[in-house]
Amino acid sequence: MTTSAFDLPDHLAAKADPGLITPDEHHFAAIARSLERSVEDLSARLDAERRKPGRTGQQALDRDQEIHRLSSRLRTLRRFGLDLCLGRMVPAEDGAAPVYVGRLGLTDGEGRRLLVDWRSPAAAPFFGATHANPMGLASRRRYRWAGGRVSDYWDEVFTADAFAGHALDDQSAFIASLGASRSPRMRDVLATIQADQDAIVRAGSRGALVVDGGPGTGKTVVALHRAAYLLYAEPHLRRHGGVLVVGPHEPYLAYIADVLPSLGEEGVRTCTVRDLVPEGAAALPEADPAVARLKSSARMIGAIEPAVRLYEEPPTEGLLVETPWSDIWLSPADWAEAFEAPDPGTPHNEARDQVWNALLDILLDGCDDEEVPPELVRRSLRQNGDLVRTFNAAWPVLDPAEVVGDLWDVPAYLRRCAPWLTRDEAAKLRREDPHAWTVSDLPLLDTARQRVGDPEAARRRRRHEAAMAAEREEMARVVDDLIATDDTEMQVMSMLRGEDLQAALVDETRGTATPDRLAGPFAHIVVDEAQELTDAEWQMLLRRCPSRSLTIVGDRAQARHGFAESWADRLERIGLAELAVAPLSINYRTPEEVMAEAEPVIRAALPDANVPTSVRSTGVPVAHATVAELGAILERWLAVNADGVACVIGAPAVPEGPRVRSLAPERAKGLEFDLVVLVAPDTWGTGIEGAVDRYVAMTRATQQLVVLTSP
Repeated sequence: MTTSAFDLPDHLAAKADPGLITPDEHHFAAIARSLERSVEDLSARLDAERRKPGRTGQQALDRDQEIHRLSSRLRTLRRFGLDLCLGRMVPAEDGAAPVYVGRLGLTDGEGRRLLVDWRSPAAAPFFGATHANPMGLASRRRYRWAGGRVSDYWDEVFTADAFAGHALDDQSAFIASLGASRSPRMRDVLATIQADQDAIVRAGSRGALVVDGGPGTGKTVVALHRAAYLLYAEPHLRRHGGVLVVGPHEPYLAYIADVLPSLGEEGVRTCTVRDLVPEGAAALPEADPAVARLKSSARMIGAIEPAVRLYEEPPTEGLLVETPWSDIWLSPADWAEAFEAPDPGTPHNEARDQVWNALLDILLDGCDDEEVPPELVRRSLRQNGDLVRTFNAAWPVLDPAEVVGDLWDVPAYLRRCAPWLTRDEAAKLRREDPHAWTVSDLPLLDTARQRVGDPEAARRRRRHEAAMAAEREEMARVVDDLIATDDTEMQVMSMLRGEDLQAALVDETRGTATPDRLAGPFAHIVVDEAQELTDAEWQMLLRRCPSRSLTIVGDRAQARHGFAESWADRLERIGLAELAVAPLSINYRTPEEVMAEAEPVIRAALPDANVPTSVRSTGVPVAHATVAELGAILERWLAVNADGVACVIGAPAVPEGPRVRSLAPERAKGLEFDLVVLVAPDTWGTGIEGAVDRYVAMTRATQQLVVLTSP
């Protein structure tokens, strides 16, 4: 390195003392050399992997996975450079060398460990040590990076003899990092993870862990870092479906998009509840709260099973099936036997093929002429019009959307499938356009899709099987021709008769459908803003997580429709018996000045709200103005602040720009901005919903809050 890794501002000149930073400079130089070698090595290996000849099946999958793994690590090394290093810790034992902690582990050419991965057990004291429990440390140093160089650092000492060689300044870098300007996307905050947060990050994956905390407590950051940690510490999660992160809305997904990749995890899926079903993109909010309540219960989902079972009842009358060789009687008992053929849990449309094949087997057994080839009899049966029509009527191909739509279109059908509904309730659920989907319909559509299956899946499978059979037949003909014309002494073409070789010549995976990437199962699911989920929506997630391993992030005081019960009561009701609650009570984001005005807003509606304690003060009071001053306020703030992001909440007509967002109150959840301007918040509604919207919107501010009232 020809340039110092430190670029400290003038007011921190004392921290540039060579006695304080020279050991770090030497270590950073070693990291730089190792990074250069690692990038060259990874680039060469990636090029070699890409030059390998094309393959099929498992070999192609293995090659793609290796390319993805190499590419991911190479992108991380190139993205961060020296700022892979988060900090260092010095063990308390005499003569122990400092241990440097990084986003990834890094070793030099001689095998010396330059960085330990932040997720490794060796790095745990860096995050978890406190003065009450130093975890074997004498001291700890954390770096703050800007433009690839250290712009500040702060030291903490845990033993009386460790003060020499440290710059102790009351955690100036830590406090500064909390108040740093926001960007359109959330940054990971590895260097500032605190001990209480780290304990949650490193908790095991068994069961459900609720991360409960008010605004600014770092719930989302903790949950995302926890996802990265679990994939590292428990490799079986990656092998058994990986991790899914479910957020409240699209702006949230865009905001967190960089966090997991910056932690070296690019394979984590993210989505909203709407994304789990195709109809979610166009679904509208339920206009009638009473209808929304009826559909939101887990019990309502139970209507799907009887709705489908109505289409799986065997005929009660027999059928005489005519063939060119004999007439075969198909009795009601035969129909019932065939209808029992599918394995439990097989989707309706996939089970249909199993029922059909069972029927053909029964009819084949009843054929009197044993000299007729079985396949000839099967072909005749498949072309029998009476048999095909009767079977299609008895076990039709179903469309999941039609199943749900019929519930809202035919009250008698709904009452039969949901007998607990009163006549008035069933009538209330009826609508003119049964396919005018609302958000409340999505759990039922998801359940129907899982129970019914893809109506086109069986057709695609049959077409694929027929194409593969034709290809195998053609390949066999070509092999026969090659062998017949082989005049070599060793008759090498005869090797093509081998079954393994012939199978390799036909790619069975070609043309198969791409699976639904959000269908699961997932080994672990992270759910943010979980207080908003209905019981029915929870079933959508539990269906995708058979392990019941979840990180559940939320704040009961931020539930727009109320959350009177405890987390344990709510989650046990929807099927999560094994759970723990980890509370967070320190607000690192919202200044004291803002919380002083936000707390009374929520306590007026929810006196027992879990309002966190702020650790920051900006000295900037909450400003009050009129709606007419909005434009001037934004112009003035943009002119004074060279970076950062402002958000106007409650005024959809405000034009957005690179540094100005405009959001409805319910779409601001989970986000944070330097300046937040509330437009006429007194008009946002009454009761719990209005109070929650105002409280959430106010606590998005990290620097300044302005409240505008109508003139």
